[in-house]
Amino acid sequence: MFGKSATPHESAQPRQKHRATHPVDEVLPVPKMAVYGLQHVLTFYAGAAIVPLLVAGALGMNPQQLGFLINANLFTCGIATLIQTIGFWKIGVRLPVVQGTTFVAVGPMIAIGMSQGGGVPGLLEIYGAVIVAGVFAFVIAPFFAKVVRFFPPIVTGTVITSIGIVLLPVAALEAGGGNADDPEFGSLTNLALAGTTLLLILGMYRFFRGFAATIAVLLGLIAGTGIAALVGKVDFAGVTDASWVGVITPFHFGLPTFGIAAIASMIIVMLITAVEMTGDTLAVGEIVRKKVGPDGIARAIRSGGLSTTIGGVLNSFPYTSYSANAGLVRLTGVRSRWVVAAAGVFMLIIGLVPKTGAGVAAIPHPVLGGAGLVLFGAVGVVGIQILRRAELTDQRNVVILATSLGLALIPVAFPDFYALLPEALQMIFASGITMAALSAIILNLLFNELRRKQADPIDAMAPPPSTVTLAQVNAMGKAEFVDRFATVFQGGEWIAERAADERPFDEVYALRRALHSALFDADVDQQLRLIRSYQDLAGPELDEKLLGPESLRDRCACGLDKLESDEDERLREINAAYREKFGFPLVICVRGSTKEAVLATAESRVLNSPAQEMATALVEIAKIANQRLAELVDDPSFKAEKPVSA
Repeated sequence: MFGKSATPHESAQPRQKHRATHPVDEVLPVPKMAVYGLQHVLTFYAGAAIVPLLVAGALGMNPQQLGFLINANLFTCGIATLIQTIGFWKIGVRLPVVQGTTFVAVGPMIAIGMSQGGGVPGLLEIYGAVIVAGVFAFVIAPFFAKVVRFFPPIVTGTVITSIGIVLLPVAALEAGGGNADDPEFGSLTNLALAGTTLLLILGMYRFFRGFAATIAVLLGLIAGTGIAALVGKVDFAGVTDASWVGVITPFHFGLPTFGIAAIASMIIVMLITAVEMTGDTLAVGEIVRKKVGPDGIARAIRSGGLSTTIGGVLNSFPYTSYSANAGLVRLTGVRSRWVVAAAGVFMLIIGLVPKTGAGVAAIPHPVLGGAGLVLFGAVGVVGIQILRRAELTDQRNVVILATSLGLALIPVAFPDFYALLPEALQMIFASGITMAALSAIILNLLFNELRRKQADPIDAMAPPPSTVTLAQVNAMGKAEFVDRFATVFQGGEWIAERAADERPFDEVYALRRALHSALFDADVDQQLRLIRSYQDLAGPELDEKLLGPESLRDRCACGLDKLESDEDERLREINAAYREKFGFPLVICVRGSTKEAVLATAESRVLNSPAQEMATALVEIAKIANQRLAELVDDPSFKAEKPVSA
């Protein structure tokens, strides 16, 4: 999945030339695009149908009204997905993001509807609140997007991991039969169908190649449904009864009403949804290897706000991005946003053809659950991959991750845990994803951001620290020595501690040899931890100038902070492919080089063997240390470019 829309079986290889079109913008042949798009529809469909089912059931709507709500919801999901993937003006993130109705809004909408006695009056009160809340989200999008600078890998990885973990019980519920109160829930038949579907999908990923592997989920759903039909577990009555043509009319149930309390409640929902959309959008950007900055987040949230307002007009509900489909992008490696746009077109068609929608709805819950286990799990894997870039050797980050995951799992384990809280607070606390996001953001602010000097980015042009003489080095206490010379490595306190014991030094080269000996004589686990403590050559840390002063000066000295968009994208892809292949970041001594030379070196390094790269990374770390050491010790005879020796 490197440099093109790849299958899961293709190894990460660097492209030799810059491609004019990013894989996200690639338009695939129509047959492939249609099949891939249908796969996204089947993955998303169950979640899209559940929200109107729950709301209509609670409000006491009749079957005809429920059928219209489902069709209207699917139709509007198509519009929302097209807006998000294709985009216009400053609306739509233009990534392969599927838009669907958010589960966060279900409880508040039922409460709003029941406050008006249920039925159509309750529905109209809901739609009034939805329309206003959508406008609110549209307006606040650029302001909300500014929080992206507070989403370093520890926050992003925690949120996305939580999304996958929190959604896995939803897949388990589907696998058991979809209704925990049903006597047949968890029956041998249901578990067999879910397990068979899962095994079919896994088998296709293991043994299929090329196009067949990328539609493994679709084939698994079709095969699972076929098996379910053979054992009498598929009900096609809904398909027979449904009409061929349906029309979605604005304000079908009448003009909406606008209640202050209802609007306030729905605005809170949209704020929570904005947090979820931020995490999902960053996850998709990570999966497709395309940078998503504050502008991209603002475009995504604007799209969600506009779609929510349109939903209120077209008899639907608030919109968010669907994590299961992000997992599908991760599994298939098909990164084209036009594939998801094709899914949006299918949704429009299904919304206007009730019989088609009824056919998709006939897929049994256990079959959907079997596929959902791997899809939601894939979302969690994306989060884990991002967490690998966080400094989990830092106890502060461990506390952030541990606390946030714990808070995320409370409502999963005990859904009524917060039942005694006021309804407004329940909307926040009862969402594991929201709790994880808020916890990670707030704790990162307290533990990390506020620790930075005046919370300001480091000045890349700031002069290096003052130098000391060799005599002063020998006279330093051990703590002072470690504090000063640990900076020549990234997280190299243990190296400085070992070198301190070798004093006194009769020349600077003896100091350098002591540092090198500690580096090269360390065990493999220590060396790997050291390599993994280095940051990627490009990424959010460089964009926001949040690297350590030494790393930032090195990168800016060779122009990595001023890459063209295609160069930046290329370097990010190389970094991702390198990490995927070797399990640690690409380390290059960049000072004194050019951005073109760095890119060329990076491309060639991905082709090396793991053993070769382990050795090369250590040598590059030693070179970096030499250059930084020359800035710390005042000795004209010491030349950092002298050969590295252990």
